[in-house]
Amino acid sequence: MNFAQLLNGIAYGSLLMILSSGLAMIYGLRGVTNFSHGALYMTGAYLAYSVSSHYSFWLALFVSPLCLAGVGAVLELVFFRRLQHRSHIEVGLVTFGIALVLERVIVLIWGERTHAVSAPNGLDGTTSVLGVDYPTYRLLIIGIALLMAVVLAWWLRSSRVGLHIRAASQDVETSSILGINVDRVSLIVVCLGAALAGLAGTLAAPYVSVDPGMGVAILISALIVVVIGGAGSIAGAMTAGMALGILQTTGSVWSPSLSVLIPYAALVVVLLWRPAGLAGKRG
Repeated sequence: MNFAQLLNGIAYGSLLMILSSGLAMIYGLRGVTNFSHGALYMTGAYLAYSVSSHYSFWLALFVSPLCLAGVGAVLELVFFRRLQHRSHIEVGLVTFGIALVLERVIVLIWGERTHAVSAPNGLDGTTSVLGVDYPTYRLLIIGIALLMAVVLAWWLRSSRVGLHIRAASQDVETSSILGINVDRVSLIVVCLGAALAGLAGTLAAPYVSVDPGMGVAILISALIVVVIGGAGSIAGAMTAGMALGILQTTGSVWSPSLSVLIPYAALVVVLLWRPAGLAGKRG
């Protein structure tokens, strides 16, 4: 393994960090395993493809998350809020159906062909990092993921809304009794979670090919990351996402056929050792 492979692992782990953080936020407050999260990620990638083709990638970096935040508002107001007293399995099946609908809509609009998105001008070359020439755009992905992690952690710990989110994630009923508008907090969380999925999809568009199957492929990894990190734990999802990205990417250097098993092996080991996840509370 060389330093470039390590950076590849960090870049892939950065995408998992962004995507899994949104998924963990929604689960932590709503208790919903959002199986449509991969479809939101894919939608973000296709929106980035269209916007960058007609305008610029930098505009797509803002438009795509904003559009996905709107989709998140629809998910919260139309589905999650109305189904909040139904079983988790029923809500999970609804999100699975939403994912299938989104995938079909994307195929109807953009077709089944694979699309390529070019890195923005000035970032399509390489940069020397410790003597290794590495694609500049992938360094941008790493930088944005680290910035997102710092800003999100600060916002949750320091802002009034962030404190309300943390309180509601611990106990919704008690938070409501204490005067916290849980419905408003939930709307913010789902919109933010969907926006993070859109951000991850936008950043992934120039990094990987944009195709109708990209959402399913990364959703499995994101779900594993959330379980390993501790269901509902944003810090755990970030840590597990980065670790899993590095392990899977660097593992492909030694044994490509076995590297695909790393997420599942890690899931089994963590659940046997600590069923609540790395950042979860022991029972």
